[in-house]
Amino acid sequence: MSDAPRRLTTRQGHPVYDNQNQRTVGERGPATLENYHFLEKISHFDRERIPERVVHARGFVSHGEFEAYGTIGDEPASTYTRAKVLTEAGKKTPVVVRFSTVIGGRDSSEAARDPRGFAVKFKTEDGNWDLVGNNLMVFFIRDAIKFPDVIHALKPDPITFRQEPNRIFDFMSQTPESMHMLTWLFSPRGIPKDYRHMDGAGVNTYKLVNADGNAVLCKFHWKTKQGIESLTAAQAAEIQASDLGHASKDLFEAIEAGDHPQWEFCVQIMEDAEHPELDFDPLDDTKVWPEEQFPLLPVGVMTLNRNVSDHHNENEQAAFGTGVLVDGIDFSDDKMLVGRTFSYSDTQRYRVGPNYLQLPINAPIDTPATNQRGGQMSYHVDRTGTNPHVNYEPSITGGLSEADDIGPEHQPWVEGKVGRQHLSRRNDYGQAGERYRTMPDWERNDLVLNLVDALSQCDRPIQEAMVAHFTRCDPDYGQRVAEGIGITAPASENREAEPAAAAR
Repeated sequence: MSDAPRRLTTRQGHPVYDNQNQRTVGERGPATLENYHFLEKISHFDRERIPERVVHARGFVSHGEFEAYGTIGDEPASTYTRAKVLTEAGKKTPVVVRFSTVIGGRDSSEAARDPRGFAVKFKTEDGNWDLVGNNLMVFFIRDAIKFPDVIHALKPDPITFRQEPNRIFDFMSQTPESMHMLTWLFSPRGIPKDYRHMDGAGVNTYKLVNADGNAVLCKFHWKTKQGIESLTAAQAAEIQASDLGHASKDLFEAIEAGDHPQWEFCVQIMEDAEHPELDFDPLDDTKVWPEEQFPLLPVGVMTLNRNVSDHHNENEQAAFGTGVLVDGIDFSDDKMLVGRTFSYSDTQRYRVGPNYLQLPINAPIDTPATNQRGGQMSYHVDRTGTNPHVNYEPSITGGLSEADDIGPEHQPWVEGKVGRQHLSRRNDYGQAGERYRTMPDWERNDLVLNLVDALSQCDRPIQEAMVAHFTRCDPDYGQRVAEGIGITAPASENREAEPAAAAR
């Protein structure tokens, strides 16, 4: 490559001889309409921003690799799955990881109390696998039909455009299943110190499928090797006063300095059945699987070792979806997973365009071979068969053919009445209470302090409803929150919510 300085050009490749002045009639103007260089430059500037994500708008991307152990616990990984990314010891797979906050806009604070997104794109030899989760292991709701409502409640008021505790707890007070997530979120875990010092979890329940087509239920986890560190509300406020992007800065600078963060990838495994012995449904996203019954089994390690070279191309246009799975990993009947699988990829088609998978940050390693054509911003044609005139299947004249080198399809048997039904084993309070009781004293104190601060801004009926929920989780939990906001806690009722409320 020549050492001569590169010359500025237009997008058409024309050299730019004057980038300081428009073409005008005389030195004072007026400007002429045929100012192609200016018109190209300003019209592109007008379109520099794409719609921000409805959720997870603020995020930061890093690159790295995942190295498989080749085992799941003490067993060969192939015992449970035929996914090549997990079964070969020492196999390294490129990854793209996007950490994010959920509720704030693109320029919001990274020190806000908010779940943190933890999305990983594995670029495997069999195509992409996206594992899209967060840092708190559970979620507010268990059915995707409520997703727009919970996000609307957490987002700014449509009139005042302020995030209002009264709106948040109005919704949560009518959603008992949210108590577990709220107990995590208002503890110090709700504000990680930065992205390097937090765990991640897939949250949804998936399946691992082996070479015989047999499947087990599984949950995925990322365990930070840097140790978990969190911020109190006071510490977060101090950071936010001077820096809105401290977590992105920390991650970027650590990688630049060669301090490459790592996470161990683990799975929990459960037989694919209803498990009536449990007091909750294993497909419920508001629940964790007890580790003493379903231990974390190490699968591999992920290392982040390279920063992005362009924020827009590799972060703003990065797209993840829960439906992006590889052979050997499959869907469970998790009601949140099914809804997210449509929503996540659909929003990328809206934000980035129907050809978002042609962008380098999203494209799989091996160029896809499809019969899809056209659409906005298409800039290449996917690989075709031996006859480029054939863009359909089946064909006997050189078109693409179906794959025949994968294992038998996993075919679970399902039956039941079609209707709007809720899970029968909800137990909305048990795990929230257990989490409260197992917290260290300082975390429990911080949880109560944060809830009291937020609920003090709410209407009395909402306060009373939330205290009633916390009392059902644990009597001390409800009593302390009640005392903090100056109301009387109800009589201790560590039991399930009334059926009508729990089924909302």
